[in-house]
Amino acid sequence: MNNKIRHVQRLNETELAQGIVGGFGPSWHDTYRDSSYIAFGGLPPVLSEGDVLTLFSQYGEPVDLHLLRHPDTGASRGFGFLAYADQRSTILAVDNLNGAPILDRAVLRVDHVREYE
Repeated sequence: MNNKIRHVQRLNETELAQGIVGGFGPSWHDTYRDSSYIAFGGLPPVLSEGDVLTLFSQYGEPVDLHLLRHPDTGASRGFGFLAYADQRSTILAVDNLNGAPILDRAVLRVDHVREYE
């Protein structure tokens, strides 16, 4: 498992042990409260924009998606950025999808984005 995925999981476990849940107390997620964007990676290149929207819409309403593609072939590069209508959806997506298996082999990486342009 990726070190970044393990780091996020450890942060969440620490907050849970300290009773920082449900918006009670300072969470590491608060650093990103002004951004409704997440970054994702580790997707199999066979997934389309529609597949990505379906995956992430479990946690809120996506309003912007940028799935990066290879400039010559147009094939998905397996990573990109997504914005939610409600910033709180970013917390749900990061906590629930980071480290999730995709198509029985790939491991999804999901994290907050402080600024997206």
